[in-house]
Amino acid sequence: MRPPYPHPIFAREGWPFLAIAAALIALVWMIAGWWWSLPFWLAALFVLQFFRDPPRTVPDDPRAVVSPADGRIVAVEKARDPWLERDALKISVFMNVFNVHSNRAPVDGTVRQVWYHAGRFFNAAIDKASLENERNALWLRTPGGADVTCVQIAGLIARRILCYVGAGAELTRGERFGFIRFGSRVDLYLPGDAQPVAAIGDKVYAAQSILARLAGHG
Repeated sequence: MRPPYPHPIFAREGWPFLAIAAALIALVWMIAGWWWSLPFWLAALFVLQFFRDPPRTVPDDPRAVVSPADGRIVAVEKARDPWLERDALKISVFMNVFNVHSNRAPVDGTVRQVWYHAGRFFNAAIDKASLENERNALWLRTPGGADVTCVQIAGLIARRILCYVGAGAELTRGERFGFIRFGSRVDLYLPGDAQPVAAIGDKVYAAQSILARLAGHG
């Protein structure tokens, strides 16, 4: 196992929200007393749990494809990769508002291309979200030449997809590359000969849970 990757514990994407909650707590407490500030304390607790970004131990297996997100597996199926126009193994992870929303690289690889598409905001747990919701796709090529497409998808409540890498970036398995705010989904399109490990309904953890293994050496 690799040692835990560097992490901020509390994601930087949450700092503005926490600052707003803290300011409202202080203001309401001073004006109306601590009892009236209670709802804002609850809001601050929600922000803390939503934007937490815990350390994870990344598997050393070079063929392993790790989960890009925390959540529940909602699809493991043969499908058409709309980004690379190929037949692929599709594995989808649905994140609810109580999951960690930091996104991590599923494999070691070079970012060949990034695509962003505006779209709608259907419930991310349903299949049509993959094709109709706002989404951001990364095409990764592993050192062994395997192509992996990792797609961040906005959900019913999520309205902001954040991706911090572009074409040419080198990512290591489990490395943080983005964030999706307030409920969402991540789809993986893997080579057709990849062997699935995860099953529908499994609870998975980003950078840690193995979803599939690539053929050969990845």
